[in-house]
Amino acid sequence: MRLVFLTRIIFILSLFTARLVWADVLPAQVREVEHLLDFVQNSHCIINRNGTDYPAEKGVAHIKKKYDYFRDDIKNTEDFIEYSASRSTMSGKYYTVTCPGRETISTHDWLMEELARFRLVNN
Repeated sequence: MRLVFLTRIIFILSLFTARLVWADVLPAQVREVEHLLDFVQNSHCIINRNGTDYPAEKGVAHIKKKYDYFRDDIKNTEDFIEYSASRSTMSGKYYTVTCPGRETISTHDWLMEELARFRLVNN
């Protein structure tokens, strides 16, 4: 009886652990995602979602929430940008960003540019 109970507990824990291991970006790309989150956080830019402007701090908080929600679908840094920081899940409208001294662009293009720059400098 005790062995059966322990076996069930180990099985349940292994399912939970397997989910944690397989979900998310590749380990080599975690640094890229962390960099992009820091980049947004410290950008002093305005993120526009569904017609409402948000300071970078609120924008990154929203991106982190979506990242947690879509973690199972995200396999690489490009997926992170697509699922978490490109457009509204509800309305389908693309997010934009306005930074000091720059024209407004899509957050997708903005983050892809920064990812390319980061990879160039760090590879």
